Parts: sequence; structure tokens; C-alpha cells
Amino acid sequence: MQRVVVLMSGGLDSATVLAMAQAAGRAVHTLTLSYGQRHMAEIEAARRIAQDAKVDSHREIGVDLSAIGSSALTDVTIPVPEARNQEAVQNREVPVTYVPARNTIMLSVALALAESIGAKEIWCGVNAVDYSGYPDCRPEFIRAFEDLARIATRAGIQGDRILIKAPLIRMSKSEIIKAGTGLGVDYSLTVSCYQATLSGTACGRCEACSMRRLGFEGAGLPDPTRY
Repeated sequence: MQRVVVLMSGGLDSATVLAMAQAAGRAVHTLTLSYGQRHMAEIEAARRIAQDAKVDSHREIGVDLSAIGSSALTDVTIPVPEARNQEAVQNREVPVTYVPARNTIMLSVALALAESIGAKEIWCGVNAVDYSGYPDCRPEFIRAFEDLARIATRAGIQGDRILIKAPLIRMSKSEIIKAGTGLGVDYSLTVSCYQATLSGTACGRCEACSMRRLGFEGAGLPDPTRY
């Protein structure tokens, strides 16, 4: 069975990607990064999801991006904003919840793990449809990182490429939820809120909460989130 690394945030997107990888017959090794995020409840959520899915292995690695700051997700002095207006979303304005180079760092750690365990693919839940304007959630970023993996690893230069799989990248939030529900994902285990309490209770006001709520409404499914 082909080994793959799945980046697990503890949110509904990564839980869906995990289910997709298993449905594709992959041997899944999950990786969660504790990067100094304020919403630490997602770390515990990732553990629950990995355990529920009976993955082949689950790792948690710390990279403290709060030392860099400049993001509302890692700097407690910057308020987490409420959902933005439609004009800001349509203009692809990069919000204050953007964490500098976060996905680049996460994929780099995942790449190191993939090469060390002989995994041929890295699966991640980045999305370019209902995304928040983050530059590292776009298809061109994924393509560029895959090219980097080809030239920056022993596996790559020996012709054994490690592919970056982003199956949700062109799906809406409601489409993601429908797909995950069809695969048996238990979304009550997931945490999406940017400022969830340690017990996983969501604020119901931030953009992540808004996108999640609208996604369940669009899918015509009950939202299991604790607000």
C-alpha cells in the first residue's frame, strides 16, 4: 500500500482530505504542526480525527511562529477579526489572519517526513475557492512547491518524485462537506474557529466560523459545531 503524508490541522478540510486519501487506498501518516496558534483546540481535534480514522501514524511537531508574529492567529495583541465583507473577499485582500509562510513551512516539514518514510505523496487541504485570500492556498503555489520538492530532495533528484495532492483546491465549502459526509467524516470532531476555546467551542463570529456555517447551509446538512 502506498504511503502518504496528510497534513492535519484539525479542521473540516483536512479531515475530508484524510478520508479521501484513505478512500484512495493510501496508507496514511498524519502530521500536525503546533505553530503557536491561538486556537490550540485544533491540535487536540487533529489527534481525535487521526485516532478515529485509525491512521498508520500520527505526529505532532512544534514550529513556534508566534516568535515572528504579525498575524492575528499567532499574536494575542492583534484582535481576530469578524467575517469580512464580500468586497474584501472578492478583491482577494490578504487578511490579518494570514500567517507568514505558514503553508510553505508546513509543506516543508511534511516533505521531510515523506522523504524519511518513503511516502510518494503529500496531501493537504488548501482551497482556492472559499479561501480567505491567502497567497499560499493557490494552485500556482502548489505547483511551485511540487517543483521545489523535485529539485530539493534526494528522492527528487533520483527521479522518485514526491507529489503534492490538493484535492479540495477547486471545491466550495459546501462541496467539501458533501464529499466528506459521503465518506463518513464525523465533522463534530473538527475545529475550524480562529479563536476556539481549549474545549473546542467556536466563537461563531470569525471568518472561519462564517465559512463553515455557510458551507453546512449550502450542503443542506446540520452543522455539528459547538458555538
